[in-house]
Amino acid sequence: MGLILPHEHVFVDLGPIEAKSFERADAGEVIALMAPELEAARAAGVSALVECTPVGVGRRVDLVRAVSIAADLPLVVATGIYREPWVPAWAQEASETELRDWMLRELTAEIENTGVQAAWIKVSAGDDGMTPCEEKILRAAAAAGRATHAVIGSHTVRGAVVRDQLDLIEAAGYTPERFIWIHTQAEEDFALHLEMAQRGAWLEYDAIGSEDYSDAYFITNIQQLLEAGFEDQLLLSHDRGWFDPSKPGGGIPKPFTYLSEVFLPKLRRAGIDEATVEKLTRLNPYRAFAR
Repeated sequence: MGLILPHEHVFVDLGPIEAKSFERADAGEVIALMAPELEAARAAGVSALVECTPVGVGRRVDLVRAVSIAADLPLVVATGIYREPWVPAWAQEASETELRDWMLRELTAEIENTGVQAAWIKVSAGDDGMTPCEEKILRAAAAAGRATHAVIGSHTVRGAVVRDQLDLIEAAGYTPERFIWIHTQAEEDFALHLEMAQRGAWLEYDAIGSEDYSDAYFITNIQQLLEAGFEDQLLLSHDRGWFDPSKPGGGIPKPFTYLSEVFLPKLRRAGIDEATVEKLTRLNPYRAFAR
């Protein structure tokens, strides 16, 4: 494997929940829009891409598989469920055991008769703390992770809730070392980044190339984490893409090439050696998502 992007999207439905636009998406349109983006990523040195769309925001593994084949680029998909109010009714009604068994089926067999096996578990939490339903989903994820050694990644924006997530995972018998704090960069308190790294969690800076954060912001944080000895727990990605079926023609995707073509050269010029760059972009994501 070469460079691996640990947090991207190929297909996400961000339209009104009740519209269920994802159910009516046309495979040909998705391939036409997204396959060229993946081909460009491959040409820029990307060898695999982790597709992070869970149930609740339009997961369509059949379409992701079709794009992967068309572009000849491996894509890694997840089991799991997004946060409320996007949790579907069946998951709200399901017991923790039923949710665990559903995740286990997708992690060990296949997702929805697609022939594709889930590699990891994607969940989420509300900014102001987990709801009882979100806690139930996370406990089920911890049980499924414990059985398969699959990593759990959580969309967590305001970072304080990540403490509660790690506490819950540990209480359920799993480990922070198999947890990815998705969107770590959104938490302004860098001390919390360090605290979660000290507990063993993966920190994921996944908005590189975004208008919301400068490259200098990421480079400074990366340098501080390296100086603190956490180079083995850091992941870098864009959180880009994607085909949105709620928009005409799927919308306008953003390329998956900024990290390779713009950011990594800046990181090297900032004094980060090639062995460390390889660890951050190849070895770490491989270790995080491998079981």
